[in-house]
Amino acid sequence: MQGWKTAFVTGASRGIGKAIAVSLAQAGFDVAITARTVEPGEQREHSSTIARSDTSPLPGSLRETAELIEKAGARSLVVPADLLDRAMLGAAATTVIDRWGGIDVVVHNARYIGPGHMDTFLEAPISAIENHMQGNFFASLVLNKFFIPSMIARGGGLIVNLTSGAAFSDPPGPAGQGGWGISYGASKAAIHRVAGALSQELADQKILVVNVEPGYIATERIAQDMSSFGYTQNGEPPEVIGATVAWLATSEEASTFNGETLFAQDFCRKRGLLPEWTGPKPRKPPGRPDLSGARLAELYRL
Repeated sequence: MQGWKTAFVTGASRGIGKAIAVSLAQAGFDVAITARTVEPGEQREHSSTIARSDTSPLPGSLRETAELIEKAGARSLVVPADLLDRAMLGAAATTVIDRWGGIDVVVHNARYIGPGHMDTFLEAPISAIENHMQGNFFASLVLNKFFIPSMIARGGGLIVNLTSGAAFSDPPGPAGQGGWGISYGASKAAIHRVAGALSQELADQKILVVNVEPGYIATERIAQDMSSFGYTQNGEPPEVIGATVAWLATSEEASTFNGETLFAQDFCRKRGLLPEWTGPKPRKPPGRPDLSGARLAELYRL
C-alpha cells in the first residue's frame, strides 16, 4: 500500500473520470475533481463535428460526483476548469495545493469535447485541431508543471494518463464513417508519449507515470452523442477503469508499470479487481476495428 492520500482527477463530472474519482475515494483518497460542468443541467458545447452545434445538457456534474466521494467517506474539492483555459487550469491546481498541501495522485482523464473529433482533415479548421492538442495534451502538461514539484516535496506520487487505441493504431475508415479525426488521434498520440519520457526523468523522485488504455467503455456521452457515428452502449462499465486506477494508486506492484501502458480491461479481469464484472465482451461492430483490450495490446506490441 502506497502512503499517498490525495488525488486530482480531470473530467470527473461523468463517465470514466467520475468512476475513477469514486474508486479512489473508496480506496481512502481525498479527491479533488475538475471539469466544466459544476451543477446538473448546465449547457456546454459537446458536438463532435463542425456541421452542428450541440449544447444540450449531458447527465452528470462535479457536484454529483463530489457527493459520491463524500458518501464514500472521503473529502472532495470541486475546482472547475476548462481544458482550453490555461489560467483556469493553473488556478485549479494552485487551489488544491493551497488547500491540501499537495497532491499525490494525478489522473489526466479529461479530453477536449468539441468539433474535430469526427471531422475529416479538410472539414476541420486548424483551430479545431489546435483545441484538441491543447485539451488532450497541453492541458495535462500545464497541470503537471504545478503538481510534480508538489509530488517531489512529498516524496513521490503517481501520474496516470488515459491513452487510447487511436494513439497507436490507424482508423478503419474516414472520420465519422467508422474512423476518427486527425485531431483526436494526433492529440492522443502526443499524450501517449509522455509516460515514457517523464518516467525516466522522475524515477529518482519516486514518481510513477503510467498510461492506462480503457478500451471501449459505456459512458453517458456515448449514449447521447455517438450513436449516429456507429458507437453503441455495448461498452464495458466505467468502474473497470476506476478499479484499475485505484489498484495503481494503492499497490506496491504498480512500480512495475512505470513508463508502460496498462490495458485496463484485460488487467482488471485477470486481477479480479471488479468481482461483479465477468470481463470484456467480444466486439467488432461493422466497419470498425476490434477495440478489445487484448487486440489493442497485440497491436501495441507490434
